[in-house]
Amino acid sequence: MNRVGQQVYQHTLPNGLVLLAERMDHVRSAAINFLVPAGSAFDPPGQLGVASVLAEMITRGAGDRDSRELSLALDNLGVDRDESVGAVNMRFWGSTLARNVPAALDIYADIVLRPHLPEDELEPVQALALQDIQSLEDAPQSKVMVELRKRYYPRPLNKDRRGTAEDIEALTIDAVKAQYKKFVRPNGAILSVAGNIEWEPLKAQVERLFGRWEPGVPVEATPQPHTPTSEHILKDTQQTQIALAFPSVPVTDPDYYNARAAASVLSGGMSSRLFTEVREKYGLCYSVYAFHETFKTQGTMLGYAGTRAKLAQKTLDVMMCDLYRLKDGIEADEVDRVKAGLKSSLIMQEESTGARAGAIATDWYYLGRVRPFDEIQAIIDGLTPAKLLAYLERCPVRDVTLVTLGSEPLTLPDEAGARAAKARAEAERTAAAEGPSAPTT
Repeated sequence: MNRVGQQVYQHTLPNGLVLLAERMDHVRSAAINFLVPAGSAFDPPGQLGVASVLAEMITRGAGDRDSRELSLALDNLGVDRDESVGAVNMRFWGSTLARNVPAALDIYADIVLRPHLPEDELEPVQALALQDIQSLEDAPQSKVMVELRKRYYPRPLNKDRRGTAEDIEALTIDAVKAQYKKFVRPNGAILSVAGNIEWEPLKAQVERLFGRWEPGVPVEATPQPHTPTSEHILKDTQQTQIALAFPSVPVTDPDYYNARAAASVLSGGMSSRLFTEVREKYGLCYSVYAFHETFKTQGTMLGYAGTRAKLAQKTLDVMMCDLYRLKDGIEADEVDRVKAGLKSSLIMQEESTGARAGAIATDWYYLGRVRPFDEIQAIIDGLTPAKLLAYLERCPVRDVTLVTLGSEPLTLPDEAGARAAKARAEAERTAAAEGPSAPTT
């Protein structure tokens, strides 16, 4: 056993499974979080979406329980639960009273190690998956971001968890079982528990339940050589969806929190730059924001705006100008606002067993260690305008990938064009505010 930080413990089983636990004395609950390296990046050609189908089917009967009995057993323990699929990892999560964790872990051992994957459940799961794909057509904001990631990220990180309708319809139960057998394995998996738990009994139970889990052949989601491509997706609509992405730094980089802070200056609430400038000042769109996203190997700054078609080009121009202008200067009060937001998130995370179970697993996945709160607090306290500007000098707005969805394509402006467009927008706004000139006498 290795003590990682204050009341945070780590143990690696001989088969490679990493167990993490954080004791939280002030709560009566606990959360269980599995990260298994079986995400959508590992979907084979012709079977896109199989990871999501597997995640849905894996709780439809396991061990000695059929689907209904399994759900009832978890419900009787008061387990609030969810299964989801990311690019690299499949996630199983459950939260309950701390005293119910041993019984819940017994059930999760069945789910992970002994799922039934019944053939008669495949068709209804396929139907749900197809509905998920079809629902994108009614959610243009989500659709344009999906299409952006497909074109921006390299294979296999660009695969959408939903897959394609053709592949989902063609899936067989043998393909689902093969995916489970190949990718649901202990080496590379992380089990994290946070709450009012005792470490030694937890460690002993996990060793008993998962110690004989046979490791598989390690498979990495290695990014392939790739050049991002911009594209317009034609859709006859009165609204235009704008999505863009450009390079930043990953979570392993010392500038990671500076990148997150820069994104928050742009889009960290109703006083952020994009909201006040693009939406409030010029009234160009109903939604606009930017955010930072990370994989192990690369970080990305992403942006979105949704607007009326006739205002789309102007919206893009003004949005790009504000992205470019960020390097011109950042005020101390903007950084203070960002720091307050990051600290609030950190404090709320401390009070949530689910958030802590997820955070310690994520830290271990990305960094191979769990960061103590004091370390993160010190980084946040140390944020300054000068540090953010140094990051922006290192990682300026460049190599922007643009994906739009609407009736007409847009032109991505360069920095000079964006600044000129915003100057025109400001002149138009000033003229409109002044109104027509009074007639001379």
